[in-house]
Amino acid sequence: MRVLAAVLPLLLAASTRPTDAFVPPAARGGGNVISRHPASPGVPFATAAQQTSSSSSTTSVASSSSSSSLSDSVSELKRVLEREYVSFFDPMRREYYAPDVSFVDPMTTLSGVDQYQNNVDMLASRTLLGKFLFEDAGIVLHSIEGGELNDDDDDGTVVSDIVTRWTLRLTAKVLPWSPTARFSGVSEYKVAPAPPSSPVGVRIVGQTDYWDSINIVPESGGRFGPVDASRAVGDFLGQLAPGGFEAAAAAPELPYSLLRRGDGYEVRKYPAYSGVKLPYNRRDEGFGSLGAFTKGMNPLAPALMEVESSDTSDKYMTWPLSFAPPGADSSSSALPPAPSDAVEKAGEGQWRTVRVVRVAETVVAVREFNDASMEPVVRKADRELRECLRRDGLVPVGEQVKFAQYDAIFSMGKRRGEVWIDLEEGGHPW
Repeated sequence: MRVLAAVLPLLLAASTRPTDAFVPPAARGGGNVISRHPASPGVPFATAAQQTSSSSSTTSVASSSSSSSLSDSVSELKRVLEREYVSFFDPMRREYYAPDVSFVDPMTTLSGVDQYQNNVDMLASRTLLGKFLFEDAGIVLHSIEGGELNDDDDDGTVVSDIVTRWTLRLTAKVLPWSPTARFSGVSEYKVAPAPPSSPVGVRIVGQTDYWDSINIVPESGGRFGPVDASRAVGDFLGQLAPGGFEAAAAAPELPYSLLRRGDGYEVRKYPAYSGVKLPYNRRDEGFGSLGAFTKGMNPLAPALMEVESSDTSDKYMTWPLSFAPPGADSSSSALPPAPSDAVEKAGEGQWRTVRVVRVAETVVAVREFNDASMEPVVRKADRELRECLRRDGLVPVGEQVKFAQYDAIFSMGKRRGEVWIDLEEGGHPW
């Protein structure tokens, strides 16, 4: 999570560190996920943590420590981490970090609590270098797991690693076009009992970060492993490149929470929304009909098209109109209402084929394409996305082809199109 530790020196000095492949708790077994609205940054998903499968992912505890006291200390540390993510480590609770704490991510190696905090402060623009390089940095914590106490015949009671899932963003304001880089991944915290003189019971002695975009081992069911630092540098620099002339967006975008920026795809959580839907034969006609129907209703992008697996199946177009507010209940009874004029017009007269739909909160995988949304282009992107999901151990829902268009149908410039695939509940770690 604390990527890019002193960015300019790092690009010159990054090195590779061999470490064992890491299996995050959610990849070792299922957990009951309590989902929260994507616009509630820093609030963790509640999941059932599983035991770590690696012998290196536990820390021995002195036999004199009582299990109940130790368990309370670990729980408090997890609450401290939750608060630090929410505040972007302002303040950072230094007493919960060992003086010689180590930090390793795909590009960076740090040692000592002072370097550790300076790195965080730089990313948050709280240092002179950070104020020059970055702005608008933020972290969303998706889950925090682990820290269980386990009995070991040789070592006594051991503490399993604490594992967080997160998404980090930061804008490189030093560049004229101010690109925003985004990273998602997991952090593995090694925890040890604090010395008797410490005001806390346990503290972090090491942290290892893995990025979803480069560290997922192919065909492993979601395990993380080491990569050469050059891949990490390339991944970061690739996000800073200028994007060129882009087509104008057709409307404000339906908000979402980025859960994963993976290799060739993203995973997003969209809030529940209401919209209007109609069958169509030609997309330009569908755009024209829904444009006329929603005049004055302030529809949102993207326009979503659904096509069944057969070339002769019906096709449908949906335009979102309203969405659930932050913190709303994700149950079907809490779906946002559609505008009253949409309800009154749908299904009547010339709008007899238009209907109002309400869509529940959804986790979807997305792959972008920039060519015109012709059938061969869309189906190719859909196949590629399904292969990415299979490679990384994510489970799609059905075979339906769904694609999104963000710009006006005859707009100029680099287009933004995407294929969307819903993910099975329990078929992903969020």
